[in-house]
Amino acid sequence: QVQLVESGGGMVQPGGSLRLSCAASGSILSATTMGWYRQAPGKERELVAAITNVGVTNYADSVKGRFTISRANAKNTVYLQMNSLKPEDTAVYFCTGRWYYGVDYWGKGTLVTVSS
Repeated sequence: QVQLVESGGGMVQPGGSLRLSCAASGSILSATTMGWYRQAPGKERELVAAITNVGVTNYADSVKGRFTISRANAKNTVYLQMNSLKPEDTAVYFCTGRWYYGVDYWGKGTLVTVSS
């Protein structure tokens, strides 16, 4: 069993930045893919960004050029750097990872609010 714990959420003004962190209780070297999803009120959960164990990244069109996903394997941590934040980025952000044996793990989420 792997636990994922997100941190770094909060309230920020439009145009601001936040960095989310996802700390895993196990080695993320065992995860084939790590990612961030988000869910806004009244909307379905959507993929924001993902990174494979060899560093290949994938982003939602809505965040390309503004968000960057990265992983620090030695710290068992995945990050999501969010710049130029917009009100429509307001959501609960969830960290997820797919481990090599095919099980997906999810964190409980961290709230990001972009508002003036």
